[in-house]
Amino acid sequence: MERKIQTKIKGYRTVDGAGVSLVRVLGNHTTEEFDPILMLDSFDSTHPEDYTAGFPMHPHRGIETISYLSRGKMVHRDNLGNEEAIGDGEVQWMNAGSGILHEEMVPAADRLLGVQLWLNLPAKEKMSQPTYHSIKNHEIPEVSFKSGKIRVLAGDYQDVHGYKGDHLPLDYYDIHFNQQGELTLDTKEDDSVMIFTLLGDVYVGGEYVEEKTAVRLTPGTAVHLKSSELPSQILFLRSQPLKEPVAWAGPIVMNTQKELEQAFMDLQTGQFIKEKAQY
Repeated sequence: MERKIQTKIKGYRTVDGAGVSLVRVLGNHTTEEFDPILMLDSFDSTHPEDYTAGFPMHPHRGIETISYLSRGKMVHRDNLGNEEAIGDGEVQWMNAGSGILHEEMVPAADRLLGVQLWLNLPAKEKMSQPTYHSIKNHEIPEVSFKSGKIRVLAGDYQDVHGYKGDHLPLDYYDIHFNQQGELTLDTKEDDSVMIFTLLGDVYVGGEYVEEKTAVRLTPGTAVHLKSSELPSQILFLRSQPLKEPVAWAGPIVMNTQKELEQAFMDLQTGQFIKEKAQY
């Protein structure tokens, strides 16, 4: 059964961090519909003044943050002792778990193009050990098809295997159409599947989707993609819905209001960080 579009959400321009201009697509009003994806922010600018203020040191708990840069550079630093940069085509994957402090600084580039998404953690793993991992270009397999290529940023595509996180399963593809073409992807009936149009317009299940739009798909065993006449780039994400309550305030996402209050009390009393830095 072919999947169709169930929900379509166009991003809107806003400012976050220390003054970073971005397109917010998913947020606290879409948690149930796009479960387990909580947030999706898109970056697309040729003007460094839009983003070089970056995201100074701030806390997270209860989520995984996954940043993908198709173009540009991002420098991550955290209280665990990790400090590393990713560049064109690379990914940084951070499990905030029980609590982490990190910053993401964004140096000037010819173009900044990419997304950050927040992947929810299951209730039983909200207080897991924080970790950081970068996925470099040599770790990202590429599969060619007639009119483009698929970069397997994470998970599996047929018999091709990319990076796997330690918590929720996630297949994350960066799909490039070089010209007008078509592609059909197989899915399991009950998987949670969404698509984001990073560059250009496409047809998903026969329905037109413009650039910088996220779509959640109906259940089914396949999704059909068709590009327009111009090159396009879309992100495909497949995971499993948690169907758990979400309590979200700022950079912290838990399951209950009580857990949220405890997290902010931990911040105020210096008890937020549960894991010491590893040098």
